[in-house]
Amino acid sequence: MATIIIDGATYSGSTVSIVNGRVTIDGVPKDTNLSGLVEIRVTEGVLGELSSDAAVFCGEVRGSVRAGGSVHCNNVGGNVNAGGSVNCDNVGGGVKAGGSVHRG
Repeated sequence: MATIIIDGATYSGSTVSIVNGRVTIDGVPKDTNLSGLVEIRVTEGVLGELSSDAAVFCGEVRGSVRAGGSVHCNNVGGNVNAGGSVNCDNVGGGVKAGGSVHRG
């Protein structure tokens, strides 16, 4: 379980999905309508899964990361699938990117 801040609102959970400006945490939709650049900060714990139809900038993710744009993360325990470039330290699974791939 992680404590997550998304555009100033605090949530608890392990799986985060942001699609069309809508945030879903552990399968439960939240009353949000985000637009533009969305900041996701994990202040405690580690995320299990993260998916977004936009770019993703995050710390450590235990599971996989899926993004419609680029992915910039520290360590990812699972796979990374990005529509753009990927820049991560360590990736435990495979990497699929629409652009360049840089591993730290």
